[in-house]
Amino acid sequence: MVATKKSTFEELVRAGSLLSREFDFKSLISTLVDQSLDISGSDLAALYLSAEPDKARSRLKLSYKRGSGEIAPFVEADAEIAEFIRDCGESVVLNSRKPSPFAGLLLSASMQSGMALPIVTPRSFLGILFVNSKKTGFYTSSAFNFLNSFASLASGMMHNSRMYKELREYLNTIEALERYQESVFSSMTNMLVTTERDGKIRYYNEEAARHFSLTERDVGLPIAEFFNRKIDKKILSSLGGVLSSGDEVLGIEGIYKGDSGEVDFSLNLSPIGAKRGLHDGITLLFTDQTRERELKAKVNVVTEERRLIKDMFSRYLSSEVVQHLIDSPEVVGLGGSDKKATVFFADIRGYTSFSEGRDPQYIIEILNEYFSEAVEIVIKYNGFIDKFIGDCIMAAWGVPMVSESDDAIHAVSCALEIQQLIASKDRKFFHGDAEHLRVGFGMHTGHLVAGNLGSLRKMNYSIIGDTVNVAARLEGVAAAGEIIITRDTRDLLGDRFILESRKAVKVKGKAKEIEIFNVIGKH
Repeated sequence: MVATKKSTFEELVRAGSLLSREFDFKSLISTLVDQSLDISGSDLAALYLSAEPDKARSRLKLSYKRGSGEIAPFVEADAEIAEFIRDCGESVVLNSRKPSPFAGLLLSASMQSGMALPIVTPRSFLGILFVNSKKTGFYTSSAFNFLNSFASLASGMMHNSRMYKELREYLNTIEALERYQESVFSSMTNMLVTTERDGKIRYYNEEAARHFSLTERDVGLPIAEFFNRKIDKKILSSLGGVLSSGDEVLGIEGIYKGDSGEVDFSLNLSPIGAKRGLHDGITLLFTDQTRERELKAKVNVVTEERRLIKDMFSRYLSSEVVQHLIDSPEVVGLGGSDKKATVFFADIRGYTSFSEGRDPQYIIEILNEYFSEAVEIVIKYNGFIDKFIGDCIMAAWGVPMVSESDDAIHAVSCALEIQQLIASKDRKFFHGDAEHLRVGFGMHTGHLVAGNLGSLRKMNYSIIGDTVNVAARLEGVAAAGEIIITRDTRDLLGDRFILESRKAVKVKGKAKEIEIFNVIGKH
């Protein structure tokens, strides 16, 4: 049996050394538990590792188990066996099931004897390896000594694995930083050149290579020699001054005259910091002023375009949609463009008779209270409020952004929510003499023209076309509390809504009757 143990031990050493170098931590854990079971002849082996390695005391979590019986997923931090091994770093043997502070090392009711062995590194407590047997008095002093040595060996392997992991992570971090730095320098639109303390070229980015025809052969060449006769002597003198004094010089302007052409530049000279107040060379940051002027002109145009979009849409669209339009101004189509959209007109029923003979201030108050609530619902569903026509709201989905089927679904959902709010006892509008007021919706989906309408003095983004006219006519068909939609809208809704088919209607401007539906609710 000793020879078998020695052979297994040597195999584990070889496997563990390889595993620790390659950092297959999971395989190392399973090998440790499997070998513990096999070489000791135990019925159960389990490894519990610290659930929070950075904490001085944390509960232990089951990492791997082999053998029969269900065992607890955790060993609590304040368990006697955990506290003792953590504090003393010694193994514990219990050879019979009897009252003991360490009874917790028997992991299941069928186990009669067991051992708990610390898994530690020079820096931290990793966990506990448990082996259990169904036999009383199973663990002899020979088995204890062997398993204790085995656990120490395993601890070293796990320590090596963790050190290897940390080293790999550190190396990966350095490599990532180098790649990031290179990416930053490569993506710069400015020309960057750095020097050693003695003024010899140390580094240059892609823009500097392109504008100044720098190559690998120029690395190590004195910077003044490279730029000689290509930039003004006063600038070369400033270079020498910064190298000797370590003082920063900003905003030098000049013209580079090279074989590939001229560069109108602005130059900042800055020392590279080092220890004890010394500098480790300088950075030369050139800005192509011709390109800067071109970019500034483009920025001014884009800024004005975005301001126009924000002024045009911010009052009647959600902030998310407005931001999307600002980021993608081409979506708006500031000229007229063809769109497929869903349009509704929401008109207050009973408004005309209600408003007769009443104080205009009171009527405005009633309308504003209703509009304030309804507008928020339209914006919530990403609708575009085209205009208010007296007591009517005209809104559209699919302008300025298009999503077709979703537009129709959002438009109907919005109308339903407004109707439900009007029917609610908790509404904050249509109170007092206006309590009887209700709203009727007319809705249609189709092609229309969207764009800026008006004169040079005043323009508004709006929609026109047959689709708008049909929606307006259907609003007159809708009774109080109804949402009347056309077949074109209905075909985009799927089975999301409860619809009631109505008799086809003839509207002004249309030769054929229009098939219509009333939206009752959602499925």
